[in-house]
Amino acid sequence: MRKRGYAATALLGAGLALSACAEVPTAAAPVTQAPAAPSFETRKISDNVYLFRYRFHQSIFIVTRDGVIATNPIAQRNPAAAEAYIAEIRKITQAPIKYVIYTHHHYDHVEGGKPFKDLGAKFIAHRNATARLAVLKNPLVVTPDISVGDRYDITLGGVKVELRFVGRSRTDNALVILVPRDKLLFAVDFITVASLPFRDMPDSYLPDWFTAIDKVLAMDWDRLIPGHPDARGRLGTKDDVRDLRAYLSDLSEATQAAAAQGKCYDRAMAEIKLPKYEKWDNYAQFLPGNVERFCEYWNNGM
Repeated sequence: MRKRGYAATALLGAGLALSACAEVPTAAAPVTQAPAAPSFETRKISDNVYLFRYRFHQSIFIVTRDGVIATNPIAQRNPAAAEAYIAEIRKITQAPIKYVIYTHHHYDHVEGGKPFKDLGAKFIAHRNATARLAVLKNPLVVTPDISVGDRYDITLGGVKVELRFVGRSRTDNALVILVPRDKLLFAVDFITVASLPFRDMPDSYLPDWFTAIDKVLAMDWDRLIPGHPDARGRLGTKDDVRDLRAYLSDLSEATQAAAAQGKCYDRAMAEIKLPKYEKWDNYAQFLPGNVERFCEYWNNGM
């Protein structure tokens, strides 16, 4: 995946000015260009938790006195991403990187982990992710060392990190990562913040997704770091997750009605509009694909 650039470049320049006296053009004013957003950045979120963004992907890493717990390498076919990620960690601590956690098996989040493995990190994933990766045999993805089920806790340097599997959603293997002391949650792809899910939501499970969202809402957290930032790069809240659930519900109802009228697929994809969400990121780009996915469910039961 994805998807689009993190920030657009703006032009602030001026054009030509004409001299009223000489009636000849003056020299063109220089065109200035606003600086583009950096390809990566690191933000401190709490005493132990840092957010690493590379273009339009985000990971977190947790720094403790005894080592670092990192998450998704996000270096799909781009070794510079993992190199930048490790360099950012090293700006903060020289403690060993003990673990790398895969939130799920999608390549745009998990390729490129070899530099972490070379440093001695152990890789963790849900057992379903491990099984999928074993079949796919992508040489750019480090094979998990530890496969987990519904819950797996890590305590390192006095900091507890909980890995939870909340069921099938955008995949059948998505782990959410909870740092209880900070009431901070990291969730990737199946939770978005003021943004439509990607295209036709490939590898998704309906209606299980709704159940997974409900389980996330029942957990004890205040702030959410998504795997892809919204246009403002902000953290999410439980209201954002409730809004996502409402969007999926509204989309499902609209598509169910269209399917009953024989409009799936093309007419439904062209006609269904949900203006309540038109200011969300990727609304125009991804809504037709989102409709297509629900058409598959309501038209064919899959």
